[in-house]
Amino acid sequence: MKVAIIHNRDLSAVINKFGIQNKEMYNPETVRRVAQALEWGGHNVSVIDGNMHMIEKLQQFMPRVIEGERMGLVFNMAYGIQGESRYTHIPSVLEMLGIPYVGSGPGGHTLALDKVTTKIIIQKYDLPTPDFWVFSSPEERMEDVEFPAIVKPKMEAVSFGLQIVHDIDELRQAVSETIRDFQQQVLVERFIPGREFAVGLLGNNPPEALPVLEIDLEGDPNGIQTVVHKKKRPRGKICPAHIPEDLADKLVNLSIRAFNALHLRDFARVDIRMDENGNIYILEINSMASLGASGSYVHAASKKGMDFRRLVNKMLEVAVVRYFTDQNFQDDLGMSPNRIPMPVRIRSYLRGRQEQMENMLQQMVNINSFSRNVNGVNHIGDTVARYLIPLGFKLQVIPQVELGNILYLSNSDSQAVDVLLVSHLDGPTPLANHTYFTDGEQKLMGTGIWAYKGGLTIMVAAMQALRYIRGLKKIRIGILLTTDDSLQGKFAQPHIVNISRHASCVIGLSGASLDGGIITSRSGAASYSLYMNLKNAEQSEDVSWAMGYFAKVLHSLTELSDTMKGLVVSPWDVEMKSNITDLSAFGKAKLSIRFNEPSQIQLLDQRLAKFMTKKVLAKLDFQTLGGFRRPPLVPNDKTGWLVDIVKSIAGKLDIRILEEHRWSSADICFLEKEIPVVDGLGPVGTKKPNKEEFILRHSLLERAALLTLTLHELGQ
Repeated sequence: MKVAIIHNRDLSAVINKFGIQNKEMYNPETVRRVAQALEWGGHNVSVIDGNMHMIEKLQQFMPRVIEGERMGLVFNMAYGIQGESRYTHIPSVLEMLGIPYVGSGPGGHTLALDKVTTKIIIQKYDLPTPDFWVFSSPEERMEDVEFPAIVKPKMEAVSFGLQIVHDIDELRQAVSETIRDFQQQVLVERFIPGREFAVGLLGNNPPEALPVLEIDLEGDPNGIQTVVHKKKRPRGKICPAHIPEDLADKLVNLSIRAFNALHLRDFARVDIRMDENGNIYILEINSMASLGASGSYVHAASKKGMDFRRLVNKMLEVAVVRYFTDQNFQDDLGMSPNRIPMPVRIRSYLRGRQEQMENMLQQMVNINSFSRNVNGVNHIGDTVARYLIPLGFKLQVIPQVELGNILYLSNSDSQAVDVLLVSHLDGPTPLANHTYFTDGEQKLMGTGIWAYKGGLTIMVAAMQALRYIRGLKKIRIGILLTTDDSLQGKFAQPHIVNISRHASCVIGLSGASLDGGIITSRSGAASYSLYMNLKNAEQSEDVSWAMGYFAKVLHSLTELSDTMKGLVVSPWDVEMKSNITDLSAFGKAKLSIRFNEPSQIQLLDQRLAKFMTKKVLAKLDFQTLGGFRRPPLVPNDKTGWLVDIVKSIAGKLDIRILEEHRWSSADICFLEKEIPVVDGLGPVGTKKPNKEEFILRHSLLERAALLTLTLHELGQ
């Protein structure tokens, strides 16, 4: 299942700062642990910052259920950024978007976060809670308050603003400070000296209770848990609490009743005090019980036999069951605690290297590797080789005079390899039009980032991951990096043919489309340059005829286009000049052709030849340059075997995969026809009509995992 963890990191990513600013946020290490736990559970995880860019990220990551994919789910760890009822903000957006999520809904969070409303509802359901008062100003009448009393903001958690007061003067001061600091009403409760307990709840209808936990107040009945205790110096925990079984049952029963009264879901923590006479008082309910390592919720779960990984996956499970009752989750997740599944190991490793991957990608994107920029092309090649040689790859440089050097790297001592990875080092963008790396919230942008540089980054990461799982020596890998892809393989063709003959299969590293496709076929390429010049002109009508005839030739050739049959003829750089006084006429045009069958090029040549009659050539000079450049990449009987492997692994990783025909040609088209081949294992993205390229950030990790596991499977 695809699971997006939403948390808060960048609190500045809002349109305006408005209202109460959040003081509550998860430690990034805790978010990382949750991601690893979910990956251990076999899920495809993306970590998303819960700010104004969230919707775009979810749109790109979440499955498209209307197209038949399995629905994803959000693991909500976001406390909100600003304003009132911040716990409700992310659930409300998810409700609007139609995305299921772990945890309570907006209504439950609203009730639980508002401590005054919580107490009113608890009283309504005849549940015990301390007497309380609410103040909006320090000038209000306070004579009815019983001391000692505890003062707290009405709508904050984690013990923010907690103070104990003993008389009216202290109370007025505390109320004044709380209103000033938190800009909200103040709840004042009768303080209950005694013992403090926490009851963790997990599940629905009814929720299951974790062992009752007691906060160790070190024998001080007036002790409390402050925000400092919770964040910096956690108090000790006694779990299970040293209390009689019937008392524990009573605490659990009261907690479940409070949970249901506030319409909470999936998980929560109920805080309780008990005085010296055994009277029980519900203090509050935390509808987003902390998953911090030192928190009482995680500690209590461990005493029930759930380590952190199982707790996190159990939280996901109860939400899945609530939304999709037909889902079947095994209690032990089908895994041995002593053996971490291969996809989990790979994903965890790659997630830990996400920053290094993006740094390498940035370095390459900022290098201009225009096909005629020899230094730039070689710089890209040197960068890739510098990462691969320490992994045991031997480098063979194939020198080129006009272009950068073609590189071939292999970890095999023989010519034969189990898989050949193919990409290129050059691009069509000169320095004047180069776009440098831009780091967006969801997209990474820059010249070549989708076409080939993202694929090179994923390839390096996959090789590192294979070494990490000790799988690199179990598969013979060749890596061919050409330098004339933008010149239609003018010099690389013989090397591709010769090297690929020794490969059992070939994988291309071109970028994947936004639909997540892998390329199973490509169009062939041809290119023509047509020149026409009027000769032997006798009258002005000859000029008009010559220009019309040239236009007729272009129209007739363009008319051959038939996208259903895979043929496209596109004129460009067309120029026509004439002068009826000088009796001159000149025309030139370039034609780009994409085709799926060589016979289609023969048809175009035949059509062109029909226009070159003796009568026409007596008046016009026609010159035709160019022709066939690259053959089409056509699936063969063995391609299906390789596609099935990639699809199977993608299914296990919950990665969207579709088979795609790509109209653009590439050097991979020169492969021998009988070799199984798939292309498009690079990151998901696209190149816009304005030549701007981008990839989706999360696809770097996804595609690196897909490539790693595909190679690992091929090595078996």
